Amino acid sequence: MKIGVDYYPEQWDKSLWSKDAEMMARTGVKTVRIAEFAWSRLEPEDGRFDFAWLDEVIGIFSHFGLETVLCTPTNCPPLWLYEAHPEIIQTGADGKKIQTGIRGHRCLNSPVFMAYAKRITEEMAKHYASNPSVVAWQIDNELEAYPCCCDVCKEGFRSYLTEKYDTVENINKVFGNSVWSGEYSNITQIEPPTAYPKAWQNPALCMEYYRFTSDSTVKYVKVLSSIIRRYNPKVKITTNTWFCENMPDFYKMFDEVDFVSYDNYPPVRIPENPDEFYSHAFHLDLMRGIKQDNFWVMEQLSGPTGSWAPMAPSPKPNMIKGYALQAIAHGADAVVHFRWRTALTGAEMHWHGILDHSNVPGRRFFEFAELCKTVSKLSIMRNTKIVSDVAILYSPETEYAFKVQPQTEGFYYFEQLKYFHSAFTKYGANVDVVSPDADLSAYKVVIAPSLYLNKKSETENIYRYVINGGTLVLTARTGVKDKHNNCIMDTLPTVFKELVGAEVTEYDPIGNSEQTIMDFSGKTFKCKQWCDILKLSTARAYAEYADSYYRCCPAITVNEYCKGIAYYVGTVCKMDFYEDFVGKLMKQNGIPRLKGLPKGVEVTTRTNGIDEYIFFFNNSEQNASIGLPKAMYSIIDSTGKERIDLKPFEMEIVRK
Repeated sequence: MKIGVDYYPEQWDKSLWSKDAEMMARTGVKTVRIAEFAWSRLEPEDGRFDFAWLDEVIGIFSHFGLETVLCTPTNCPPLWLYEAHPEIIQTGADGKKIQTGIRGHRCLNSPVFMAYAKRITEEMAKHYASNPSVVAWQIDNELEAYPCCCDVCKEGFRSYLTEKYDTVENINKVFGNSVWSGEYSNITQIEPPTAYPKAWQNPALCMEYYRFTSDSTVKYVKVLSSIIRRYNPKVKITTNTWFCENMPDFYKMFDEVDFVSYDNYPPVRIPENPDEFYSHAFHLDLMRGIKQDNFWVMEQLSGPTGSWAPMAPSPKPNMIKGYALQAIAHGADAVVHFRWRTALTGAEMHWHGILDHSNVPGRRFFEFAELCKTVSKLSIMRNTKIVSDVAILYSPETEYAFKVQPQTEGFYYFEQLKYFHSAFTKYGANVDVVSPDADLSAYKVVIAPSLYLNKKSETENIYRYVINGGTLVLTARTGVKDKHNNCIMDTLPTVFKELVGAEVTEYDPIGNSEQTIMDFSGKTFKCKQWCDILKLSTARAYAEYADSYYRCCPAITVNEYCKGIAYYVGTVCKMDFYEDFVGKLMKQNGIPRLKGLPKGVEVTTRTNGIDEYIFFFNNSEQNASIGLPKAMYSIIDSTGKERIDLKPFEMEIVRK
């Protein structure tokens, strides 16, 4: 367990380097990430490398006992490279070159860019291969599945399709190009999606282009990682990510590196609407689920954010400390804060770090120092992990498919996952967010919201889980499309009908209108967005609609299948339904529930197989009090406690 900071020595007078390193060490910082944007300093001219200043900085860090995470600076090629080779610049969907002047303009498929990226990476890898202070490498920065439409990418996409489908005729068939006279007669007619809204364009084309761009990013990570491993086979490699517009396939991308890194900026405004999700617990669990292992936070909230948007409010007292500990509670082994110093120049000067422009330590700095002291007490948890009885399935391709074709007003894929995640965490359950292809055998309950695309391996995996005794929950908009993103000619949920024991006779996309369902016990709940009208075969009705023309028709079903049970939730409800439904699932499956937790309190457990450490995080603006079933030892206070009293955004950690 360690706390780190992001540092940009190239942006500061070197007279500050030693002072900063000394202050970091005194404060309790253990790790410093550097160099992700420093290409122009590392290679000021074509082929002339200058590592002397970076050697000096790493040497200073080492002197004060600080380890270094070194980044390839490939996100920001120097301007001399753009000037000499403008062909490396990404092209937008409108056919125009992206205007340079900020960052991330390079095309990952450009052979010219790749030659330079490999060269700077190789020079750095050779130079720092034997430096013990460099404990890990980060590839590039916040990589996306860049939708570049340059000539290289067009040709690459055409080659990708012909390799996959062999002939133009097969591509026409897969894409359904008889629609709108879109049939190709020559491979040269294939173009990436245009600047028109995605919903106006061929969904199969859009899906294949997403796969191509994501695979291009995966290949890029693989190439640069292999260069680093060639010179230092034992060093750990990562790349950092976030929930961006063009998210790559996280499972494939992180398969090329040793551990996952996430850039974590929780919101500082707490919404008044109880159904609005704000906790980053879901994001953190998804990051842990990518490799089903602990991860790092490579950028963590440190102050008011503001760059391309107006400044957000400053983090409230305890947020700096509480949100970092929340990340650790969900499986982060290191939390690196962005950034040590707030920039005086450039576009990010209002994206605040630990130290403000004034250079005078303030409230946030002292809270950060307290965080470092707290984390220093967590060494006993060094080899602990999250063990979960519950899994929620996340599919990157399904998420993209919903972006291409929005279903109805207010319907969002991630929201479907978050409803269940929030309900389970309300009862103190650990939750893994994993791939539909993951090994599900260890989970008592698996939630598979809106599995829109049918992929054979995933479908077989889910059937196998239920056949062997698992409890599964499927939801509306499951089984709609085939793997090409084309609709299946069958009643929904198509390939899952046998498992569900029911079929959809009609559906009603009601958007933000509200209706009512009534469950088997007579409880009523509001529903919205989508209503599947179900016909039973082997299933029983768990809940029925209480109004509209399909009053008394099943809305939610339950079906015994082989050794397991499959539920189908054919609508989207408000949070009270999910809390009630999940509570029953946990009871039926013997998953322990913590009842009566105050609103906003999150409970997570890490274990080493012998000892369990329970994190109580008050992610709310009200004080919270939790009674414990027995006295437990506080890791933070080194005292026994029978009751936990938490201020807003405060964390307590006890040993069970």
